[in-house]
Amino acid sequence: MLARILIVLGAGVIGFLGAMHLVYTFFSNKFDARDPAVSAAMKATSPVLTRRTSLWNAWIGFNGSHGLGVVLFAATYLVLALGHMSVLRESGALTWLPVAGSAAYLALAKRYWFRTPLVGVAIATLCFLIGACALTF
Repeated sequence: MLARILIVLGAGVIGFLGAMHLVYTFFSNKFDARDPAVSAAMKATSPVLTRRTSLWNAWIGFNGSHGLGVVLFAATYLVLALGHMSVLRESGALTWLPVAGSAAYLALAKRYWFRTPLVGVAIATLCFLIGACALTF
């Protein structure tokens, strides 16, 4: 029971952060540059990789795919914890994957992001870690 609660809590926290990332990406200006000239330059410049997109479109696409990936990661573990705990109990890989995944997000948050996602991802990682320990030991 403890493992289920912790996995649901961890997935809920990280899923909320991913959903907010999607909302901020597509329905707000929160990822716009503070300097309007930077946004204008991003819209007018393509990456070396291809001329078929702009840096602005790549920026929005990267943020959108990042948020979507986090939401799908969280949804997978919500479904498993709420309806298929036996699968988690029987699979060490599925039990420890959210620990590894959220720890990777935690490393990114510590290095590149700001305080709110760092704290949220730290909470989720701790929940996944304790939940995995409860299932394993």
